Amino acid sequence: MPSKLKKLKSLERKLTVTIPSEEYSKKFNQKIKKVGSHAKLDGFRKGKVPTDVLKQRYGDSVHFEVLNELIQESYPKELGANNIKPASQPKINIESEDGSKAIVYSAEFEVFPEIKPKFTRWSSYEKTSIVFDDQDVKEASKDIQNRYCHFHEASRASQEGDRVDIDFDGTLDGEAFEGNSAKNFQLELGSKSMIPGFEDQIIGKKSGDHFSINCSFPQDYFKADLAGKEVVFKIKLNKVEEKHIAKLDKELYEALGMEASNEEEYFAELKKRMGQEVAQQEESLRKESMYELLLKTNSFDAPKAIIEEQAALMRKDSLMRIGKSVEDADDSLFPLDTFKEDAEKRVKLDLLFSELLKHFEITVSKDDIEAYTDEEASKYKDPAQFKEWVKTNPRFTENYRMIILEKKLIEKLEKVLKSKDKTIKFKDLANR
Repeated sequence: MPSKLKKLKSLERKLTVTIPSEEYSKKFNQKIKKVGSHAKLDGFRKGKVPTDVLKQRYGDSVHFEVLNELIQESYPKELGANNIKPASQPKINIESEDGSKAIVYSAEFEVFPEIKPKFTRWSSYEKTSIVFDDQDVKEASKDIQNRYCHFHEASRASQEGDRVDIDFDGTLDGEAFEGNSAKNFQLELGSKSMIPGFEDQIIGKKSGDHFSINCSFPQDYFKADLAGKEVVFKIKLNKVEEKHIAKLDKELYEALGMEASNEEEYFAELKKRMGQEVAQQEESLRKESMYELLLKTNSFDAPKAIIEEQAALMRKDSLMRIGKSVEDADDSLFPLDTFKEDAEKRVKLDLLFSELLKHFEITVSKDDIEAYTDEEASKYKDPAQFKEWVKTNPRFTENYRMIILEKKLIEKLEKVLKSKDKTIKFKDLANR
């Protein structure tokens, strides 16, 4: 069965397949015969309908059924014959369907890029060190105490840091818009969880106040039809509550899962945990810089179809975070195009990661998995129970396999890539 492969542009390919008329005729005749064995037509006994009558009555449907089967059977065979691994579903075009002649169809699709990993010694990745001191520990404690705070109703005007209970109703050019209203909505003033200007204009108001405020949505707002638009909100302030930060006591220590019995032990444990967080952040920043360097060094195209799929998954995840689904969300809510750049980077990293594993011949053994599981289990009060739980959840084993693969890859990359030291302060992490 002859076929011809043509390169279109970038990763796009066109495979033209020719199927001899003999193959078509054989399959067509077999199917017509099968139809005739149980066909019931007026004027003929069952199974005795002449072939020419069967072709006249059922020929078109059998023809298209045969075409579909021939394509389904020949396409994967011709891919294998041409040593092609497609990265997308094919777009099929039937160029000749005359059964008395050769059947000819073409399939257009994308292929995966050929990547031969390159490593540069002219550029460096950043090996980041994060430094923190006792003041950082105190600031972290303040943040914890704020997060574990409680509120009491206040009879005064609202201030920054208070929590207010409000009813609001917004309009754009006099018309309602999606998400424009809420009843008994709780909002902490100064949290910056609302659009700019919203919280500021509530400060100074008292329980029972009715008022209107003007705000503008940011130009980069995730809902395109509201981005940059000025809106008016009518607000009723139902209640003002004053914040009381959590005390450093046994109740807070237990809420944090600490066994501390006093402030000294609490701060010691907090400093230990911050040290662990810093180590994780340092590793994450190091890998991020390493991967950025590799992407700059290895330039290649990624299949558009896979980028589209990744962008769709990222949009779906963003919608789920606000309680929406793809089916009930308008296209202007988290537009798909806003995810394309990050999706392309994610896809390229995945493709490069796969090739790097082959380049360094990195594998994960059963012993590797067991050792990592033991390490994770040691973090729990009942290690044996945790390990049994992991055994019954295959996705954890697969997740551990990927973690181990990446760790082994990073070890290899550290030997072939050049690094430079960089130091940042703990307090600057939030600004990254």
